[in-house]
Amino acid sequence: MTFSEKFHQNFIQDGRWTYLTDGLKSTIIITIFAVILGTLIGMLVAIVCSTYAKNGKLKVLNYICQIYLTVFRGTPVMVQLLIMFYVIMASSTNKLFVAILTFGINSGAYVAEIMRSGIMSIDNGQFEAGRSLGFNYVQTMRFIIIPQAFKNVLPALMNEFITLLKETSVCGYIGLMDLTKGGDIIRSRTYEAFLPLMAVAIIYLIMVCGLSAVAKMVERRLRIGEN
Repeated sequence: MTFSEKFHQNFIQDGRWTYLTDGLKSTIIITIFAVILGTLIGMLVAIVCSTYAKNGKLKVLNYICQIYLTVFRGTPVMVQLLIMFYVIMASSTNKLFVAILTFGINSGAYVAEIMRSGIMSIDNGQFEAGRSLGFNYVQTMRFIIIPQAFKNVLPALMNEFITLLKETSVCGYIGLMDLTKGGDIIRSRTYEAFLPLMAVAIIYLIMVCGLSAVAKMVERRLRIGEN
C-alpha cells in the first residue's frame, strides 16, 4: 500500500480526521481551564507559604498547603485522574470537568512552588517600600511583590504550562476523547499505528512550539519594559 493510500485510509476515509480535531478541541479546553485554575490555586498557596516563611503567620493554612503540595507533587497525575474519576467524582458523567479539575489542582501544586520561590526572591525592602506608600500587606503583595515575582518566574511558569499540555494525553484512561485518544481510535480502526500517532505527535509539537514562541515574546516585552 502506497503512502497516499495509507493517508487516505487513516484520515480521509469515513472522515477519520475528525477524531483528531474533536480530540484536539478537548485537549485545548482542558489545558486552558486547567492553567487558569492551577494559576489561581498556585498563587493562593504561594502567598500563604511565603507569608508563613517571612513572618510566621497563617500557620494552620501553611500546614494544610504543605499537605496539599506533598500529595499532589508526590503522586502521578494519571493516578490522581483515576482517583478523581472513579472515587471522588464517581457520580459525575462530565469527564471534561473531571479532567479540568484534576489537572488544575495538580498544576496548582507546581505553580505554587514556582511562585513561592519568586516571592521569596524579592528583597524585604520592597515590603518596606509598600508600607511607606501606605499599602497594607495584601496591597503590597498585589501591586508590588506579585508583579515582580511573576516576571522573575515567567520562564518556569511557561515550562509548567507546556508540561501540563502534554500531561493531558492520559485523559484517555477515563474514556475522554482527547488528541491522543483520537489518534488511538484511528489506529484501532485501520490497524496502522505510524501515521495516526505521528500526526498526534506533530500536533503536540506544533502547540508546544507555539507556546514557547509566545513565552519568548512575552519575555522580550518584559525586558524592553524594564529598560
